Amino acid sequence: MENLELQKTANEIRKGIVTAVHAAKAGHPGGSLSATEVFTYLYFEEMNIDPKDPKKADRDRFVLSKGHTAPGLYSTLANRGYFPVEDLKTLRQIGSHLQGHPCIQHTPGIDMSSGSLGQGISTAVGMALSAKLSNDSYRVYTLLGDGEIQEGQVWEASMFAGHRKLDNLVVIVDNNGLQIDGRIEDVCSPYPIADKFRAFNFHVVEVADGNDFDQLRAAFKEARETKGMPTAIVMKTVKGKGISYMENQAGWHGKAPNDEQYAQAMEELEKAGEALCQK
Repeated sequence: MENLELQKTANEIRKGIVTAVHAAKAGHPGGSLSATEVFTYLYFEEMNIDPKDPKKADRDRFVLSKGHTAPGLYSTLANRGYFPVEDLKTLRQIGSHLQGHPCIQHTPGIDMSSGSLGQGISTAVGMALSAKLSNDSYRVYTLLGDGEIQEGQVWEASMFAGHRKLDNLVVIVDNNGLQIDGRIEDVCSPYPIADKFRAFNFHVVEVADGNDFDQLRAAFKEARETKGMPTAIVMKTVKGKGISYMENQAGWHGKAPNDEQYAQAMEELEKAGEALCQK
C-alpha cells in the first residue's frame, strides 16, 4: 500500500480504538494509539497473513506482548477483515469475543493469548525457534511496551533469542516514554534500550518516529535483510497519538473517554481523515 492509504487506514483504526474503549467504559487507549502505525504496517503491508484463513500454516505470527493494548490490535484485525468492525463496540462485554486482553480461543487472527507483561516475547521466541527447527519460512513479530521491558523475563527471552540466532524474530519496542505510573525513566528507567538489545546479540534499528510510515518501512526492510541474529526495532512514538487531549498524557494509559471526550476525539479523527482525502 502507498503511505497515503496506510495513513487513511491508521486513521480508521484509531476511530475503532476510541469507539471500542468508549463503549466498554474501560480499556487502554494511550498505548493502542501510539502503536497504531506499527499495527497498520504489520497487518496491511509486512506480514504474510490471510483473514479468510487465519490459521494457515505458513502465516507470519504476531504476539502482542503488551496485551493491554488489545483495542489497537482488535481494531486492526477488524479493519483487515478478520471480523466485523461493528464487533468493536462489544469490547469487554459479557458474551463478546473481544476480551480485555487478547485470547487465542475466541478471536480470529490472535496467535497468542497475552496480558501478563513480559510473557509475550517468550512465546514469540518459542514460535521463532519452532520455525527454525521445522525449517518453516514464517516470521514472528512481537510488540512490547517500554514499561513492559522493565520485566526480567523480557531479557531472559532476549538472551535466548540472541544465543540461538533467531533471525526470523522481530522484537518491536513501543517507546512512548510513559507507563501507568508516569514517565518510564522516573518509575524504573530501561534506558539505554538499544544498547541493552545489542548486548543480547540483537541487530537494533532505532526509529526516530514510529508514527511515520517511511521510517517503519525502512526499519522492517532492514530487519528482513538481517541474517544470523534477531532484530529489535526501538521506535519513538507519541502516547495517545492522534487525539489532542490524550497525546503524551500518562493519565490516558488506561481509562475511557466520557461521551463529550469521545465526541471530540471522533471529530478530530474525522477532520484528519478529510485532510488525508484531499491529498
